[in-house]
Amino acid sequence: MRVVIPTNGRKGLADKVAEHFGRCAAYTFLDGKGRVVEIIDNTSEHLGGEGLPPELMKKHQADILLCKGLGSRALDLCQELGIDVYVIKAETVREIFTIWKNNKIEKAGFKDVCQEDKPG
Repeated sequence: MRVVIPTNGRKGLADKVAEHFGRCAAYTFLDGKGRVVEIIDNTSEHLGGEGLPPELMKKHQADILLCKGLGSRALDLCQELGIDVYVIKAETVREIFTIWKNNKIEKAGFKDVCQEDKPG
């Protein structure tokens, strides 16, 4: 199992969780025990690169996305790619992983997407 968390940098477990997963600086990947296994730069089209963030995460074998927020199109694409999404309010990589691991958090749904991405 590989858990991915959007981060503001490359500081591992102490790094800050990015406010919106598609516009983060990097993605931090953890194993099922919360150990950092890889940190990659966000090279998606949101930052001038190619591809969508869920595609980049899946390319690096992400199974689970823990984030503070995402849009409805991103949620749909994650679901299509087989990435389970959990929206959790936390400040650091260690904190968001611990909350997810120790609590029964429901998978994200339409009610969890960012308000500006919901159709009016």
